Amino acid sequence: MGLSSHAPSPAPVWTVIVLPECTLREWRLEDAASLAQHANDRRIWLNMRDAFPHPYTIADATAFLRIAVAMHPRTWFAVTVDGQAVGGIGYMLHGDVERVAAEIGYWLGTAFWGRGIMTSALRAVTAYAFREHPDLRRVYAVPYVTSTASAHILEKSGYRLEGRMRQSVIKDGHVLDQFMYAILRDEVPQ
Repeated sequence: MGLSSHAPSPAPVWTVIVLPECTLREWRLEDAASLAQHANDRRIWLNMRDAFPHPYTIADATAFLRIAVAMHPRTWFAVTVDGQAVGGIGYMLHGDVERVAAEIGYWLGTAFWGRGIMTSALRAVTAYAFREHPDLRRVYAVPYVTSTASAHILEKSGYRLEGRMRQSVIKDGHVLDQFMYAILRDEVPQ
């Protein structure tokens, strides 16, 4: 019996960012119950794209998690408090001529609002995105104008208001404007 010349596959490298307010980590299939519990809130849904369902069921959570754990590179992360997934944050890399930009989005269970959790998470994931993607020049977000809390989080995280896109979305039967916030690579504190 000969020795194999193949080295064992390296162990997967998991992304974990520990912050004073929360821990950011890759999504896991076992997050389904916590995800469904915290995401199933109309107040959250009103600030999200329609792909984020309401009501948010275990089946919805499981379907999302199957996508999240299979994606490469992984750019969607669980926001955890005391080991429980209580929110999410992620960015979508673009292709073609917009390959230097990524859109970021986030949500947090309402029981955790007002604690600085999402501001801390947004700063960390923004820095992570620029660190992991050397060609990335810009990260942006397009919150609805009705989401003043999100606009405040973006501003506290160093994003600049670049404009207002008039009548650019429809949510819950209402046509809304969106803000355009962005941060450039050289504007992120090192």
